[in-house]
Amino acid sequence: MKKTKGLNPELEQAISKLLKQVMDDESASLTDKTKVLDRALKLEQIKQKVADDDWGKGFFNNEDGED
Repeated sequence: MKKTKGLNPELEQAISKLLKQVMDDESASLTDKTKVLDRALKLEQIKQKVADDDWGKGFFNNEDGED
C-alpha cells in the first residue's frame, strides 16, 4: 500500500477543534492557549514544507563537485 503524501486530515481537524475549544474557554490559562496556538502554528509550518516540493532539495545537490 502506497503512503499518501501530505498531512492526515483527521489530525488537522483535531488541532483546529482543540484550538477553537481552548481559545473559547475562559478558564483556560494563557499557557494552555499558547501551547495550543504553538501546535497549530507548527502544523501550518509543516503544511508549507509539504506543499513546497523543492524544500530540502539543496541538501542533496553537490555544488562543489566533490563526492
